[in-house]
Amino acid sequence: MARFFATLLFLFSGIAAAWPEKPVRIIVPFGPGGSADTLGRLVAHKLSEQLKASFVVENRGGAGGALGSELALKAAPDGYTLVVSGIASHVIAPLLPQGTPYDPVRDFTHIAMFGGPPAVLAVNPSMEAKDLREFVALAKARPGALSYGSPGNGTQGQLVAELFKQRAGIQMVHVPYKGAAGAVTDLMAGHIQVISTTLTTAATQIRAGRVRGLAVSAPARLPDFPDLPTYAELGYPDLVATVWFSLSGPANLPGDIVSRLNAEVNRALELPEVRERLKVEGIVPSPMGAREFNAFVAEELKRWGPVVKASGAKND
Repeated sequence: MARFFATLLFLFSGIAAAWPEKPVRIIVPFGPGGSADTLGRLVAHKLSEQLKASFVVENRGGAGGALGSELALKAAPDGYTLVVSGIASHVIAPLLPQGTPYDPVRDFTHIAMFGGPPAVLAVNPSMEAKDLREFVALAKARPGALSYGSPGNGTQGQLVAELFKQRAGIQMVHVPYKGAAGAVTDLMAGHIQVISTTLTTAATQIRAGRVRGLAVSAPARLPDFPDLPTYAELGYPDLVATVWFSLSGPANLPGDIVSRLNAEVNRALELPEVRERLKVEGIVPSPMGAREFNAFVAEELKRWGPVVKASGAKND
């Protein structure tokens, strides 16, 4: 038996040392153009350069990221099929009433944290409330009269807004969209009064003055948005949240491959050109070790469980 395990270890070590010998598929479980796609393609490009191999991105959206994630977990644990995981697919979706066909911890090997954008609360510039304090006062004066849009039921945009509602003691009607683009368009057209979505999605319109940001869920003000205050500085210290994305694979990936990928992803995230590319979209890189990242995923499940339950969020 000891000889068997020694042989198995030798074989896996040999596989890891030779990896990658063929193209590596990275599944992005969302459509093109969003933060997951941006990060997935940027990291894939850098991994291709650093490892002198081909890392190919494949968009397989649906069910809040669950469909593409399920494809990845069914693949062989050999390092040739990976997935852009994240809070949507590996924390929020499993906590929703219908759940997911996978356990977000047991069924995956979590490899490396990318980071991601914070959520922003934004209004149409014509709204009389000029800052968050005035917005809360307006919402209290008109309970239930304000409608906020989010990228969909159970998204981080909805959950941050619902947590804000609880802490501020206000009422707003949730209008879920199938993605953030429609919510931003309707906000500018005046069909809804507020949106809660990723800063990445709203950044261009905020810069152009077509949307006014009231608060962002970053831990501190962002250099590219110096006039956009954080929820924390405005009296909501627990509203620090990132719509984070990461790299994962099927359960039982060889440890050598995990360690190598973690090191290479973290190396890519430290490159000045990568940081500059992400900064303009409000994405903050957050490198972690593989063990630290696995513990982080478990903590995020504990943190958001009560919020999901209290919000009444449901699967789309």
